[in-house]
Amino acid sequence: MEINHIDHFFLAKEEPQKSCFLALRSIILNWDVQISEHWKYKLPFYYYQGKPFCYLWRDKKSFEPYIGLVRSGNIAHPNLFLGNRKKMKIMRIDPNLDIPVDTMYEIFEELRANY
Repeated sequence: MEINHIDHFFLAKEEPQKSCFLALRSIILNWDVQISEHWKYKLPFYYYQGKPFCYLWRDKKSFEPYIGLVRSGNIAHPNLFLGNRKKMKIMRIDPNLDIPVDTMYEIFEELRANY
């Protein structure tokens, strides 16, 4: 059986990043029935109502996972960071701690207003 690009992205990671990414995938997909998963720009991308919503990636130096949030430039939340980006903010996730699901969903709800 051949593994698709998205599954390979998750399964090729080392622990604890692997488990963290798999949990993030599930959390994002369970947030709303209108979320769909796609392989875009060589990473897992999530669409809301058919439009880009967020993606999963990792920091180049620390390898810690983060969620990149499309259309998040106008959202002021202490857990979001702009960094060197112009429009998209990220939410860093420490793979050694519990994932802040309530915070993620709070940010997603704010982001929903931009769609």
